[in-house]
Amino acid sequence: MSAAVGGVVYAALAYLAWGLFPLYFKQIAQVPALEVILHRTLWSMVFLLAVLLVLRRWAWLGEVLRNPKLLARFGLSALLLSCNWLVYVWAVQQGQILDASLGYFINPLVNVALGFIVLKERPRRLQWLAVGLAAIGVLWLALQTGHIPWVALALALSFGFYGLMRKMASLGALEGLALETMLLAPLAAVALGVLSWQGQGALVQGEPGTIAWLLFAGPLTAIPLLLFAAGARRIQMTTLGLLQYISPSLQFMLGVWLYHEPMSTSRLLGFAFIWAALAVYSLDSLWRQRLKP
Repeated sequence: MSAAVGGVVYAALAYLAWGLFPLYFKQIAQVPALEVILHRTLWSMVFLLAVLLVLRRWAWLGEVLRNPKLLARFGLSALLLSCNWLVYVWAVQQGQILDASLGYFINPLVNVALGFIVLKERPRRLQWLAVGLAAIGVLWLALQTGHIPWVALALALSFGFYGLMRKMASLGALEGLALETMLLAPLAAVALGVLSWQGQGALVQGEPGTIAWLLFAGPLTAIPLLLFAAGARRIQMTTLGLLQYISPSLQFMLGVWLYHEPMSTSRLLGFAFIWAALAVYSLDSLWRQRLKP
């Protein structure tokens, strides 16, 4: 198998796993969203530290610990990531998987806007058209429902700013997530300890199956990330950008066909504007790739 084909397989598996996340979070829907995030943070750190131990990739840690600015930057990115996780888990538990999928559909277009505002990048005309179509879709959904689709916007903006901070950081995907979970894990451990001491929480009141599912959050978080990192190194960014739609597409299908979330014609029209924006964005990326020598 060539490197390019292998890269597509790795990246597709990562996005497939992320797209199926609603199945996992529905499995532990009886656990409050915040408690789920506490477990996810703690067990992700344990799993990632085990991976780093096996790979013997510790050299970066000493330099990071001597760099307060870098630690502060990753502390902020960790907060953004945990907020993203919390909103997503809450949305799945509350039957808002479609809104969650919408957030990840519009995330690439948020990245374009953030690149223009923060990094002073100059989006191309078709990219601006895509952003405009997405904005129309969001506005239409807001008008139809009577409120801003805050779940979608919170997910898109939190992950967009998180991606921006990671783009400006110097650590790889594995090391970066390990550091973020290391910064948050002490808080998560204390919170879970307090819950247990008070006789509350899944560790005390939960069934063995529920506890096992919560422990599984560690590898479930880290393995797709490792697959993604392996795929990203082997394929072009254009290909990676197209594959990313696997995840929200699967979430959308799960929301409609498995969990039967309401999808009216007017709401579908709003999604159609978003999909049109993504089509324009993808065609622009493909065209630019063909023009490269």
